[in-house]
Amino acid sequence: MKKIIFCGGGSAGHVIPNIALIEQLKDEYEIYYMGTGAIEEKICDSNNVRFYKFETAKLVRGKILCNLLIPFKLFKSIRQAGKILDDLKPDLLFCKGGYVCYPPAVAGHKRHIPILTHESDISAGLTNKLIAPKCEKVLTSFPSTAENFKNGEYTGTPMRGILFNRNTLEAKDYYGFDEKPVIIVFGGGSGSKIINENLRKILPLLCRSFNVLHICGKGNLCETNIKGYKQLEFSDDMGLIYACADYAVARCGSNSANELIALKIPTLFIPLENSSSRGDQVKNAEYFEKQGLCKTLREGKLSAETLKESILNLTADKNLKTALNNSTVACGNEKIIKIIKSILE
Repeated sequence: MKKIIFCGGGSAGHVIPNIALIEQLKDEYEIYYMGTGAIEEKICDSNNVRFYKFETAKLVRGKILCNLLIPFKLFKSIRQAGKILDDLKPDLLFCKGGYVCYPPAVAGHKRHIPILTHESDISAGLTNKLIAPKCEKVLTSFPSTAENFKNGEYTGTPMRGILFNRNTLEAKDYYGFDEKPVIIVFGGGSGSKIINENLRKILPLLCRSFNVLHICGKGNLCETNIKGYKQLEFSDDMGLIYACADYAVARCGSNSANELIALKIPTLFIPLENSSSRGDQVKNAEYFEKQGLCKTLREGKLSAETLKESILNLTADKNLKTALNNSTVACGNEKIIKIIKSILE
């Protein structure tokens, strides 16, 4: 049985798409995962994926002094990654972008191991730019991104099967919602303080006409008795969350954005904008908005009043629903797995 090693980490956004592919490949191939620990090790353990750990360094944007030791740390990291590859002898290395993938890709290239990488965002990340020449292909979530690589190929985004074909009535009943439409609100893995604060200011008004399911992040729950408002710190089953949703308010990370649009959920995106971001969420949101597939509220203009107006505009926009119904954004698993198998076989 041939072997595939997946890598990617630092955030769930790099790991969960890999798990989506692993779920469909695990019966045909030996599957392993290599990363730096942290969240990827936890997710792999909960999904029964064998995990191998190495150390690496992350570029800290805007802080030169923090990055001075990176070359020395990378040398050590590449050696550690190489040792794992030598022990496992994989037939393919699948990278999901992010700094965690650089050492395995360098070590794998030296050992003539075929490498695939996947880029989630419109604007390619630094690691994928660096490792692209070492890869058989650079697979992308957006068509325009593929055009920026000689070996680029548009496939779409990997998505877990549990997101699709869920029962809406059962999901709404699970959370105790009545017949009013449901708005889901989430701000990434750790929540979003600015979204949480402004949403809670307008809840009494919103919950007159809507139910609100709010994933607020760990430690961000608040005391409230507003009818129709349900809050969670996090959810292990986004398929159940999405099944509830008539509308959504969310950040615009590529994975969740593609999922929401593939599921035809009218969404107001509030893309992350800060000094630690390269602006990828803004570009993702602009791309979808130009196609008429979402609404966008820039973080700099976010207030309780603008959030209220934007949500009411979202729920009243019939053209948006038509555009979503006609959209071709879909799960990319089939195309990606076809490419994986073509290399292995």
